[in-house]
Amino acid sequence: MGFFSFTQELAMDLGTANTIIISDGKIVVNEPSVVALDRNDKMIAVGDKAKLMYEKTNKNIRTIRPLRDGVIADFNACEQMMRGLIKKVHTGTRLFSPSLRMVIGVPSGSTEVELRAVRDSAEHAGGRDVYLIFEPMAAAVGIGLDVMAPEGNMIVDIGGGTTEIAVISLGGIVSNNSIKIAGDDLTADIQDYMRRQHNVKVSERMAERIKIHVGSALTDLDENIPEDYVVHGPNCITALPMEIPVCYQEIAHCLDKSISRIEAAVLSALEETPPELYADIVKNGIYLTGGGALLRGLDKRLEAKINIPFHIADEPLLSVGKGTGKALDNVEAYPFLMR
Repeated sequence: MGFFSFTQELAMDLGTANTIIISDGKIVVNEPSVVALDRNDKMIAVGDKAKLMYEKTNKNIRTIRPLRDGVIADFNACEQMMRGLIKKVHTGTRLFSPSLRMVIGVPSGSTEVELRAVRDSAEHAGGRDVYLIFEPMAAAVGIGLDVMAPEGNMIVDIGGGTTEIAVISLGGIVSNNSIKIAGDDLTADIQDYMRRQHNVKVSERMAERIKIHVGSALTDLDENIPEDYVVHGPNCITALPMEIPVCYQEIAHCLDKSISRIEAAVLSALEETPPELYADIVKNGIYLTGGGALLRGLDKRLEAKINIPFHIADEPLLSVGKGTGKALDNVEAYPFLMR
């Protein structure tokens, strides 16, 4: 056993909805950012197992999503979740845990306090050498853009808790706009709409399923038209069971306000972009990443509004994770990594 086996290198996309861990260039963990704790704050389950318990617990178990709006809302739960997910990477028995060198993706609008919280959580979970990278930069690296080139590229990364919009040139972020309107807000919009419009109470998980099955940014889709989705739930007033078919046009109406706010944020980031870089963006188009990029018709809607082509990244959910993995392999080459 050589000296180097005592240090393990991990890259982590610590997301509001999902956490991805990359080791040796491979995705080894891709699970929901959820942890289940007992009454004494001892961890019972993490990731997929904890997600199965979400919204179904008794008084002895709490399921927690430690991140809200892209930042750590529950420090202790976040630390336990990171520890639990890192343990899934350490398969096999070892006499002691190796020291970890980590690169972690963080929202570009993070304050010093929020960055410190991520770094502390990582160190408490076993990280010895911790680097942070802003998510839009990681997404750009992940989709294969040359971030060090003297050329402007724009990334719109719609995650669970935040939408990160950034113009990147020469290995730095030139202008950025980070708004707390993202996947979780779209889910909440659907819950609210079902209650108001159909008098039916739906859980966060059910609203998430509606979003995946019939979520749309346009009321008129040309292709991939989804079939209506049947929602089961209790009537808000009588508590009797209800069964309601929901079509994509309805959901497009209900998501309209939140998507308009994302459009406004993209326009505002473009306003702050220097003219030379703006010309590059018009030529190259704008790149959509994150789970929100999968919303039907979103690229078409943004393109029609902003008059610049939008490209959806391959595997948009993995863009930030892949980028943190590449940054881990080139720590010395990337000046934008923060220690």
